[in-house]
Amino acid sequence: MPLFHRDGAAPDDPAAVFVFGSNIAGAHGGGAARAAVDRFDARMGVAEGMTGRAYAIPTVDHMIRPLPLETVRASVERFLAHARANPQTLFFVTRVGCGIAGFADAEIAPLFRGAPDNLSFAESWREWLN
Repeated sequence: MPLFHRDGAAPDDPAAVFVFGSNIAGAHGGGAARAAVDRFDARMGVAEGMTGRAYAIPTVDHMIRPLPLETVRASVERFLAHARANPQTLFFVTRVGCGIAGFADAEIAPLFRGAPDNLSFAESWREWLN
């Protein structure tokens, strides 16, 4: 059963990894991406993967246009493989792609179905993950 957290919350556990949507340039200027830089040591220029105490999943291009959903799906699958390979780590998943990128929760949340138990999701995704 997935773990859920209050929408807009940040992880209380200092060992948790903050998972956020990024752009392919790794220019983390707004939304959860900016929080990843300010609070979780994410580095500018890292568009995908671990960066500081965060994990970037690209959802928009360098012009902040949404990437194709299949491209986002492939990045989510790489993230899920990383999470499965690191079962001791709690991954705090934001509403990846549902802010600046403009995807609907109903488009993105189902990409995380079957996620391992070490992920925590926004409460608003419960209906698509249970």
